[in-house]
Amino acid sequence: MWQNLFIYLLAFSSGFAIMGIELLGGRILAPYFGSSIHIWGSIIAVFLLSLSLGYLIGGKFSTHLPTLKKYGLLFFFSGLTVTPIALFATPILELIFVNIEDTRYGSLVASVALFFIPTVILGMISPYSIRLLITDKEKSGQVAGVLYFVSTIGSALGTLMTSFYLVLWFEVNTIILFYCFLLMALGITSIILNHVFTASSKHQVRASA
Repeated sequence: MWQNLFIYLLAFSSGFAIMGIELLGGRILAPYFGSSIHIWGSIIAVFLLSLSLGYLIGGKFSTHLPTLKKYGLLFFFSGLTVTPIALFATPILELIFVNIEDTRYGSLVASVALFFIPTVILGMISPYSIRLLITDKEKSGQVAGVLYFVSTIGSALGTLMTSFYLVLWFEVNTIILFYCFLLMALGITSIILNHVFTASSKHQVRASA
């Protein structure tokens, strides 16, 4: 029961982070490539393609002895790969800006360089969440529906919170680092809780025996 609630919380948080980072992508690229529609087209396309690849890989990964520990590692590494966006975006974008004159393709390459890897890992979270939550095949559709509902609510709130408040209160890099530390903290918490739940299960088995 508590494990399932925790997984829903993490799915909510991943949706929150994904949309927050995507929105900030426009602010990060704007000084170099502008903020026209093709800039947003590049960002959205890269996020969609990255997420779709993450769904595919995550679904495959979830078939191999899924555990809360492995689930936590997805969060930890997604946060870790978000870090370079805050630390190295400027030299990466300057290099791309100098070498690619067309802002359409420059923004596309920049979006791939900054957001592809972390978004693929974040995309792996949803199918892995579903695999951990499903204990009854007959309820798999219901579980998936609730999971995507929770994740999408997180995405909506992440969009509003980032665009309405966070960008007014903090610098872009500070917000990026916040998402980075949030994801890594949730990952570490998952790993710790995996040991707690595992120890509790072993204790119950011994007590019943």
